[in-house]
Amino acid sequence: MFLLSIALIFSLGFAFSQIAKALRLPPLIGMLAAGIVLGPYALDLIDGSILAISADLRQIALIIIVLRAGLALDVNDLRKIGRPALLLCFVPACFEICAMVIFAPIFLNVSYVEAAIIGTVVAAVSPAVVIPRMLLMQEKGLGADKGIPQMIMAGASVDDVFVIVLFTAFSSMADGGSASVWSFAGIPLSIVFGAAVGALVGVAFGYACSKIHMCDSLKALLILCFCLFCVAAQQLWGDVVPFSGLLAVMGFGMAFRKKREVVAVRLSSKFSKLWIAAEIMLFVLVGASVDLSYAAKSLGWILLMLVCGLAFRAAGVLCCLIKTKLSVKERLFCVVAYMPKATVQAAIGGVPLAMGLACGHTVLAVAVIAIIFTAPLGALLTDLLIRKGNIFSCVKPSLRVVESEAALQAESGEAAESLSDGEIAPAERETDRPHVTGENERKEF
Repeated sequence: MFLLSIALIFSLGFAFSQIAKALRLPPLIGMLAAGIVLGPYALDLIDGSILAISADLRQIALIIIVLRAGLALDVNDLRKIGRPALLLCFVPACFEICAMVIFAPIFLNVSYVEAAIIGTVVAAVSPAVVIPRMLLMQEKGLGADKGIPQMIMAGASVDDVFVIVLFTAFSSMADGGSASVWSFAGIPLSIVFGAAVGALVGVAFGYACSKIHMCDSLKALLILCFCLFCVAAQQLWGDVVPFSGLLAVMGFGMAFRKKREVVAVRLSSKFSKLWIAAEIMLFVLVGASVDLSYAAKSLGWILLMLVCGLAFRAAGVLCCLIKTKLSVKERLFCVVAYMPKATVQAAIGGVPLAMGLACGHTVLAVAVIAIIFTAPLGALLTDLLIRKGNIFSCVKPSLRVVESEAALQAESGEAAESLSDGEIAPAERETDRPHVTGENERKEF
């Protein structure tokens, strides 16, 4: 049953995604639908052992996409963006949480603490939905001159850490405990410590790659092992030492790109291939976690509350973009791109119910409807705006010459990987590297 379940997840996930694509809808809508059909609340064709590790499998897929984002982000670009990127990490989430605290007691008859829990569950944007689309924008050069995709990718990753820490604090309060100052102080500490650890290891690994030759596949495997260790460290010791595993993953990717840009682009190409399978697994399992029976209860009130929350969130995004050079259309695009919710809601939506909180069923219902409503709608609107392209005031050509070269290398085969450790891979030779002039010119070996 295990192997059959794996086959069904990939085959039906792919088939449904192609049907959605043929209908000019985002493929993830088809994947979510496949998960709902295969899940325990419909046909129940997914083996229980897979459902038992569903959260871990989704986490691995999330690691891959966050790592791709890190390998695509240029530190210099983020420095140029500055204030808006920093504000997007927490301001929109705060606005949406405030909206839930205001409207949830009115619409759902819950206490203010329970409303805050609902707010922290729905306030997180989904990196798995947002980041692939921002990477596509970078490849097309859309908005890259103003740092739009970089800004949204960075904000979407840190946003989750901020919201999850708040969720833990409010859940503790609702369970009869209290949220200490240390709980809230852990937010900036986990962000800084996680990013710092990832950056240090990224620089060290980049230096090691310049001294020790290894094929790209081995590099990718070692990087993935480090990323898994970071997330596991957060789960094991996160209560003792504030640490964000996902931000360590992103910090690693950014630091490694800074140290070894050509290699980072090639590795990003490899992880993009892994994402093909990881994306199907992620969204099918997210769909499998959706219980439509909860969504049917209080559907109208919950939808109205979510719309109010999204309106507050949009106001938060626009506040972050004050005094930027973005046009009105580009600002509205940022609002739309910051809408989708899926992965975090699927991960923590059922936690209050498992803790035995009185609001558990309500929180789960809100999380389910948030996924069904915002993930397809946000993805659809973002894809439409990216396809149009003309909403961006300046369209640049492809990101860098080096990225097009990496794509050609990826398509031409894996010849470089079969070389012995003593040989220099063709992609690493000086003649294959993009021409660089000035003081930054240096040899790879």
